Formats: sequence, C-alpha cells, structure tokens
Amino acid sequence: MKSSVDQIRERFDNDVERFSNLETGQSATIDAPLCLELVAEAAAAATPEARALLDIGCGAGNYTLKLLEQFKQADATLIDLSRPMLDRAVKRVSAATAGRVEAIQADIRGAELDEQRFDVAVAAAVLHHLRSDEQWSTVFAKVFASLKPGGSFWVADLVAHQHPGVQSAMWHRYGCYLADLRDAAYRDAVFSYVEKEDSPVPVMTIVDHLRAAGFVGIEILHKHNCFAALGAVRPITGG
Repeated sequence: MKSSVDQIRERFDNDVERFSNLETGQSATIDAPLCLELVAEAAAAATPEARALLDIGCGAGNYTLKLLEQFKQADATLIDLSRPMLDRAVKRVSAATAGRVEAIQADIRGAELDEQRFDVAVAAAVLHHLRSDEQWSTVFAKVFASLKPGGSFWVADLVAHQHPGVQSAMWHRYGCYLADLRDAAYRDAVFSYVEKEDSPVPVMTIVDHLRAAGFVGIEILHKHNCFAALGAVRPITGG
C-alpha cells in the first residue's frame, strides 16, 4: 500500500527547511537547479507576457521564485498539501513580488481552479503522487482548463522507464548517485520513501496525457536518469 495523502502531508510538514533553498532544496533530485532554470526560461520563452502563475505542489516556493525572476511582479497562486510549506512559500514569494499571492492548502486532485485564469502553471516533484491514468487525465484536464489560451504548463518530476531492464539499470545508477551524494544509508532512506509514496510514470506517458488534455507544442527540456522536465502550451484557438 502506498502512503496516504495524510502521511505524505505529515512528512512534508516536517521538512520545510530542506526545501527552502533554491540550490540544495531538492538534493535527491538529479539536476534540480538546472531544471529550475530550464523551466523558468522555457516558460518565459513560450509565455512572455505572463502575469498570473500557478504552482502545483509548490513546497517552499522555489519554482515560483525562479519564475518571478522572469515575470516581474506577477500574481502567484500556490497549492500544496502542507500548511507549513505553504506558509514558508507565501513568505518567500511575497518578498519577491508586488503581485497578489494566494495560498491554497489542497491536493490538486480535489482543488477547484478557475477556468482561463493562469498564464503559466508548473508542477514540480508532485505528480508522481498520482496513482492511476484516470487521476493523471483528470489533473491535466483541470490544469488545461485553468490556463488562458496560449498559456503554458511545465512539469519536472521523477519518471519511470517502460522496459524493466532499463528501469533496473537506471534505478541502480540513481542509487549510486544518492550514495555518492551522502552515503548508502541516505540512498536506502530515499528508496524507502519512494517505494512508500511515489508512483512515477514514463516520460512518454506524461506526453500522452498532455496531448489527450489538448496541449500542443510539447517540449522535453531535460531527461537525466530517472528525472525529466517537459512542458506544453494550451493552443490559442480550438482549445
């Protein structure tokens, strides 16, 4: 059995400090600082006039802070399970923009989003908590509807591999990365909570869900081992 929403919330409630650093807040994620940069730059290139940002699973606000380097004084809506994470994110984001900052404590699966409200949406290290194709489809349709025509959606996350042999090889390499980063105990701790909490899917499955939701112009920005960053655009017409 995977961890419940309440169990996941409790873990993140107790891990605010680690996630409150743009450079080291996602040390277990390979190339986390690079993905921050790539997503922010791609969002600015695809949606240069963005004024309303949505951060799904915002944590302590790192992705919104990086986006605000591109979109000065934008409004930001932050969604997260964890109230301590949200409180920290609001404090950090409010200091970085004169725009309106809204915090919503919710699971994206149950959150209600206004239609055609946002220019840019991001979901970083959160969608791997979805448990079924139906949940992926529902969430992507919800994000699509919340974006203005021409708005963009960017995902950075843990991913799986379709071939069992490749999955095993990539997971071994990830274990070596974690052990080199700290030690074998850290590797085992990360592997333990991934097993309990996470349900990653292959990159191409995410691409399929983006297409099914109506997104176009799909771009894979980065793929390294079992992590990827990608995004797409809601078409200006016909969507």
